[in-house]
Amino acid sequence: MAEQTERSYQRQKTVFENHKSALIGGPKKGKTQRYVRNVGLGFKAPREAYEGNYVDKKCPFTGNVSIRGRILTGVVKSMKMKKTIVIRRDYLHYIKKYNRFEKRHKNLSAHISPCFRDLELGDVVIVGQCRPLSKTVRFNVLKVQKGKKSGNKQFQKF
Repeated sequence: MAEQTERSYQRQKTVFENHKSALIGGPKKGKTQRYVRNVGLGFKAPREAYEGNYVDKKCPFTGNVSIRGRILTGVVKSMKMKKTIVIRRDYLHYIKKYNRFEKRHKNLSAHISPCFRDLELGDVVIVGQCRPLSKTVRFNVLKVQKGKKSGNKQFQKF
């Protein structure tokens, strides 16, 4: 059913993989069952979540992670980790003494599901808050919008 890249057998917990479902009149031969759910908040699951054969327990569409809390936007800065990206969030901070704004940014780690295959540096992503997935990851990618290619340390707000 799944791409077996790990040492242990990967499967979706909610899908029964034995032959009993074929006897009852379940899915036809060759077609595998797949658990996909709606995360809500107006975000649709990508097509790859329905048609793919990956298994990711931290995916908000096919795994056991619920999205709650904040919805944030940022630009992809780094993709060097496995299934995790670093996004850059730019904002302006007001300095009362000088009556002006200064540019600031924060980096945020987010889990990216294998259903978002064509992600590149500079793309704009929408992430949703979830339970802690690791030491630094508390967000999950919900949507990817293609962005224009630019330098890594540029202020993207304006």
